[in-house]
Amino acid sequence: MNKRPLYFDYAATTPVDERVIKVMVECLGFTGNFGNPASSSHVFGQQARQSVEQARRQVAELVGATPEQIVWTSGATESNNLALKGVTQARGAGAGHVITSQIEHKAILDTARQLQDAGVAVTYLVPDAEGLITAQAVSEAMREDTFLVSLMLVNNELGTLNDIPAIGQVVRDRGALFHVDAAQGAGKVAIDLAQWPVDLMSFSAHKLYGPKGIGALYVGPRARQRLQAQIHGGGHEGGLRSGTLATHQIVAMGAAFALAAASFDEEKAVIERLRERLLEQLHSIPGVRLNGSPTRRIPHTLSLTFSEGEFNPAALLASIAFSATSACNSASNAPSHVLLALGHDARSASRTIRLSLGRFTTEQDIDQAVQLIKAACASAPAFWQ
Repeated sequence: MNKRPLYFDYAATTPVDERVIKVMVECLGFTGNFGNPASSSHVFGQQARQSVEQARRQVAELVGATPEQIVWTSGATESNNLALKGVTQARGAGAGHVITSQIEHKAILDTARQLQDAGVAVTYLVPDAEGLITAQAVSEAMREDTFLVSLMLVNNELGTLNDIPAIGQVVRDRGALFHVDAAQGAGKVAIDLAQWPVDLMSFSAHKLYGPKGIGALYVGPRARQRLQAQIHGGGHEGGLRSGTLATHQIVAMGAAFALAAASFDEEKAVIERLRERLLEQLHSIPGVRLNGSPTRRIPHTLSLTFSEGEFNPAALLASIAFSATSACNSASNAPSHVLLALGHDARSASRTIRLSLGRFTTEQDIDQAVQLIKAACASAPAFWQ
């Protein structure tokens, strides 16, 4: 059996934590907690409902929300669609104006283009040189008819961290709603929705050691009456998202968020040490460059560009699981739209890799990865020189 590659693609997805798998499995099978949580007429439904509501509390506790503000979805992509389309459609007449940025996830960019096709004006902010969207940039882009701003907390390719409280205050002062895609930030950034001026926030379980296919949307008090459901049929989730709730996935997401809350400080410190170990060893490679702010970032995600003639990424494919671009671009083999927005050309983007660290990364993994990267630099093909 071939040895498995080192895993450095936690930003794409995380393995489900064994402790999460345990609670998930307990909701399957006839002897498990399998009932329909929408049914309260018998004990099976009641038990499932109690588990769903416990998970709702666990998700809310990690991000400083209240349980009733958490709406279950199939993942951050659906949450983003519900936020952008739901707010737009709830407005009724009048096209209006939406602000987002050039470096958002495709779940936002493609949805924004759908809004444009429906007549909404959309401004795509250009990031600064450090891959950040500033409150000043948002303020300058605001118009009288701006009704929604949507920006990510943590960039999925760069790991850069936007100043969401500052941006949110600008948006709130102008009367618009503020949506934040926090798929890459939950469990890595201390989020406090009780204090932050944020109206809508998207979450995903599979970025935080939970299963795929489950996520949530935080709906704050300013947004509750300004959001139209996108999936109808039963009025579940306060009328905002119909469909039978997947107890096993929801319970697993709750467990994953509870584990993240319990180990937040310890895990962040470990990842920071691993990140520093990685960067210190990579500094010996001539011309390697870290993309994005060196300070306003999470430690988990690194975007690294190597000098012309100094790197052969193909030499790493069998030994390290990494991303050459974001998962949303990989199917088309297109250059990263994030790197292009930062001023890279297609050739420079092709010499860029994203390494993302996680709960199961070890010092040995770091050391082995560095040696493999150095070997890939030594084997750079002649046509790049």
